[in-house]
Amino acid sequence: MSKVLVIIKSRGIGDLCILSKYIQIISKHNSSKVSVLAQTNTRAKEILKHDPHVEEVVELDEKGFFKIIEKIKPKKFDKSYIFSDSIRLYLISKFSGIKNIFHYKFFSKKGKNFFKTAKKFTENIFNVEIDSQTKIYCNNEDIKKAKKKFDINSNAKNIICGISASGPTKRWNIKNYIKLFQNLNKEMECTFFLAGGLKDENLIKEITSSSIGPNCISLSNLNIAEAIPIIASSQYYIGNDTGWGHICSGLNLKSLFLFCDSPPKAYASYANNISIVLPEGETFKSCGHNTRGKDKILFDEVFKKSLELIN
Repeated sequence: MSKVLVIIKSRGIGDLCILSKYIQIISKHNSSKVSVLAQTNTRAKEILKHDPHVEEVVELDEKGFFKIIEKIKPKKFDKSYIFSDSIRLYLISKFSGIKNIFHYKFFSKKGKNFFKTAKKFTENIFNVEIDSQTKIYCNNEDIKKAKKKFDINSNAKNIICGISASGPTKRWNIKNYIKLFQNLNKEMECTFFLAGGLKDENLIKEITSSSIGPNCISLSNLNIAEAIPIIASSQYYIGNDTGWGHICSGLNLKSLFLFCDSPPKAYASYANNISIVLPEGETFKSCGHNTRGKDKILFDEVFKKSLELIN
């Protein structure tokens, strides 16, 4: 049985969620669990905690070279799959004694579609066609406990709300979210789980201090592993293009992503349960990094698509 290492250079939670599909494919085709080398920021240890295809997650130090080799060489891997065109990561594999190294073509990744590059890379190795829809695993007992603790039931629409983002240009105005939640709750009983971290407490406080506050529960004091059972117990995601949204998609929630300043062709088209809203005047192809369109996301369109998502 092969000992397999999957190396992920990307730093984002969303990137890790998208690549989790290919981790699973690599495991299946090698008939063994794999080890994953990834940066801490991806939260790989928490997201892949219950994935039956993953043996362990090893932290990828951003700058350390020999330190990483010291970590992985004693494990005596036979194969590595590198989701990057990085020469550094190739050499780390080489100096760690790994004989079979699969990697992106050097100097090839710039300007490429993130998920399509990963998909084609994996398909070419195994000569298969891959459905890119992701699946994140969660413990059933943890889901039962979450439902009981937070009174999650079918009497209300349970919505994960991605009010945060990796930067201010990717974040729809919080006052728009308050208005959206108020209007949705007029149409049907809703519980809104506010997905954000400790750095988002000011945004969360603005919502919980409003008239819709009694219908809201903050997830800011939970880590990803603690939040996943709550997400898995819910039905919908509405929010910015953020890591929370990609976790929700992987947990099979019907999702509505607001693309203010990122490319939907790379971060939405991989999944069949993601609907999108774009800035006014933008198209699926034109919207991307540096679109700066958060003020052009129309409230009426978000409200309309939210109702369509739920109904």
